Amino acid sequence: QVQLVESGGGLVQPGGSLRLSCAASGSIFSMWTMGWYRQAPGKQRELVATITRGGLTNYADSVKGRFTISRDSAKITVALQMNSLKPEDTAVYYCMIKTLRDYWGQGTQVTVSS
Repeated sequence: QVQLVESGGGLVQPGGSLRLSCAASGSIFSMWTMGWYRQAPGKQRELVATITRGGLTNYADSVKGRFTISRDSAKITVALQMNSLKPEDTAVYYCMIKTLRDYWGQGTQVTVSS
């Protein structure tokens, strides 16, 4: 079993920044991908960014140039630095790890509003 513990999130004004963090623990295969997805009210969950253990990244077009994902492979943690936030970034953000199967965190709310 794998556990994911998320931190960060909250309320920020448009143009502001937030940082999300996620730590994984438990039975994790040596090869993994971690990342962040988000789900806004009335919308489907969508990819934000992912990163492999080796450091390969993938971003949604809507966040490229504004968000940066990073990882600590030894600690199996992932962070998402979110800059130039927009109201449309408002959503519940979920941490995910893909190892032998997918595991999800409980989600953390990000609200961008003036």
